Amino acid sequence: MTTQEKPAGGGPAPDDSSDLEKFGYRQELERSLGSFSSFAAGFSYISIMTGVFQLFFFGFASGGPAFIWTWPLVFLGQLAVALCFAELAGQFPLAGSVYQWAKQIAKPATSWLAGWIMIIGAIVTAGAVAVAYQIILPQVSTAFQIVGSDSDAGLTSTPGGAQNAIILALVLVVFATIVNVIGVKLMAKINNFGVAVELSAVILLIVALAIHIKRGPQVVFETHATGDGHSLGYLGAFLVASLMSAYVFYGFDTAGSLAEETTQPRKHAPRAILRAITASFIVGGLVMLVGMMAVGDINADELSTSGMPYLLKSTLGEGLGDAFLICSAIAITVCCLAVQTAAIRMAWAMARDGRLPFSKAMAKVSPRSKTPILPALLTGGLTVVVLLINLGNQRAFFILTSTAIILFYIPYLMVTGPMLLRRLRGQWPRPGHGPYFKLGRWGTVVNLVAVLYGAAMTVNLIWPRAEVYGNDHWYFQWGAVIVTGLIVIIGAIMLYVRRQTWGSSHTSPEHMPDSAPDTLPG
Repeated sequence: MTTQEKPAGGGPAPDDSSDLEKFGYRQELERSLGSFSSFAAGFSYISIMTGVFQLFFFGFASGGPAFIWTWPLVFLGQLAVALCFAELAGQFPLAGSVYQWAKQIAKPATSWLAGWIMIIGAIVTAGAVAVAYQIILPQVSTAFQIVGSDSDAGLTSTPGGAQNAIILALVLVVFATIVNVIGVKLMAKINNFGVAVELSAVILLIVALAIHIKRGPQVVFETHATGDGHSLGYLGAFLVASLMSAYVFYGFDTAGSLAEETTQPRKHAPRAILRAITASFIVGGLVMLVGMMAVGDINADELSTSGMPYLLKSTLGEGLGDAFLICSAIAITVCCLAVQTAAIRMAWAMARDGRLPFSKAMAKVSPRSKTPILPALLTGGLTVVVLLINLGNQRAFFILTSTAIILFYIPYLMVTGPMLLRRLRGQWPRPGHGPYFKLGRWGTVVNLVAVLYGAAMTVNLIWPRAEVYGNDHWYFQWGAVIVTGLIVIIGAIMLYVRRQTWGSSHTSPEHMPDSAPDTLPG
């Protein structure tokens, strides 16, 4: 039997489990995911047919066709972050990604806050993703417009559309929770199927749109006078439009969150992270570019209200357009599933270290499904609460979306920032880095770009603009700032109260291997 071969009775390869034991943990989750499943987790979290289909209208309305230039700029910034994460994923193949990585290279309080903010961010993101059903399903059939009228189909900006969005989202969240309770094998099968459908559909979509091209690529220089009224001119409009791209390009760290369920995670996780973000950039950019070249009327108001669903159906016809929208609905389903899975693994990893309330119960893994049941139920339940808070309040959706992104950018900075400090002090890469992914002499430059981009985009995201949040009520305009601030403050208070135990890892004996190592890697 080779070093990577599974034993005849199933279960992880011996070196995967023994590698985990070096970090002071025993194998509890089911290690059954291969390289494609690892890639699929990151790709489905980014989910082009979710993010692009959900928010194309916002980018187009904010910056005109030229908003597409935000796509490569945001990609390059997040690629720098992903490259840093790839190095960490190869060194620390542990469930919990950002929390575990920060624990190894930053102060204990930093890692705790990163994990706390990330869990809340994933819960909010699951809600933000789930409401995307409203953008898609009622435009396939008005039978999905359960409340409101047919005129609300595809919209979240009307009271009827907002209420229907919550109803459809609740159904999706309940489904995702049930799947995650059953186990990672079912989750992976559904996720792999969804990603296969999404990849196939998006490639066919690009070809179908290319057949209908009506104008040249110079369309990407048209601004539709969206800079008028901004104090910074088109730059102000461009910064607002960049929120659309920022919403799509995050969550690629999910491949790292599933490290303890992946075979050869030191090899597969770094590649999965980079493949997920690169594939998303290529196919997402082509869909938007070719779509704007193919749509009949580039000045149609519907492009700024209904967005991509209108573009597809007006260009390809009702039948073919609906077929691609159904594929988008499948992508939304697996995206929500992947988001919740990442939240579950983060909560479980922190609970295993005794760093959450009710840690002992939260850290239990079902002997039958090999999955943490309580974190699955808790994250699903909290997502339902987030959705119900937004019931009937259409103005809250942009706050929900922006807050979700901010709550990922901050923890990302809590990893890339300490990592840069370690590089500058000559402490990273470590002497025992081994043959795993390494940035080499470009490491400091890439890391610096990741930190500068992350800080700049966080400010851009949280800025209380009237163009994003409106200016009729201060609590809407400052909603993202207030919600983010409260989450950080609550986390800081919790950490202060329990600083004696949460300030460092206290892994319970039941989660340790039979013979715990004298020294842990990292």
